[in-house]
Amino acid sequence: MKKVLKVCGLVLTMLMFFACGKEEKKAIYVGTNAEFPPFEYLEEGKMVGFDIDLINAIGKELGREVVMKDMSFDGLLPALQSKKVDLVIAGMTASDERKKSVNFTEPYYSANQVIVLQESNNDIKDFADLKDKKIGVMLGFTGDLVITEMGLPSEKYNAAYAGIMALQNGKLDAVVLDSETAVNYVKKNPGLKLAEGKGEAEDYAIAVRKEDTKLLEDVNKAIETLKSNGEFEKLLEKYFK
Repeated sequence: MKKVLKVCGLVLTMLMFFACGKEEKKAIYVGTNAEFPPFEYLEEGKMVGFDIDLINAIGKELGREVVMKDMSFDGLLPALQSKKVDLVIAGMTASDERKKSVNFTEPYYSANQVIVLQESNNDIKDFADLKDKKIGVMLGFTGDLVITEMGLPSEKYNAAYAGIMALQNGKLDAVVLDSETAVNYVKKNPGLKLAEGKGEAEDYAIAVRKEDTKLLEDVNKAIETLKSNGEFEKLLEKYFK
């Protein structure tokens, strides 16, 4: 009888051990906004892009499944803070304002705000020329914040392609976007160009809840590993070179 009890106790202990191990390796839920090529976008109904490949590579390094959740950009940080997701990767600038509410990993990409124009537009050269112009921005994106700080009115869109279409249809004079996304749209849409001037450099990083310091540390270590083993460079070459 005692042997039976000992065996049962041993089995129970092992089950608890494996259960704890599984808990530590639970899936990571990641919020994004799949309207931001080439970082995240939909292709035949599937989320693809630089950020998607990067976060999946990070998940592999951590030994954890990555579950993506697509949502509006302005809803990403509220979703993070309310624990609907564990991380946010969305070409998000690690601004001082955002740092008040969340932590960010080490930067993984640098970009600028630029101005997309119709090719025939020779009036707008720089941000100073946007006064009294019809400007389109993406709601909650850095371009939205920049134009607001300049004290200029703007039309706000939930998706970059909607702003680009409005520009092509003559409803806007300019669209302010992050540089890589803007370049992507200009390449794919003849008749568009970029203005000469551009905004200050800004860093993209992955957002993490303030209290999740261990997760922040783990993700930073994974990014460092991907940079040192060449995998990060392969992603850069795939999407930007």
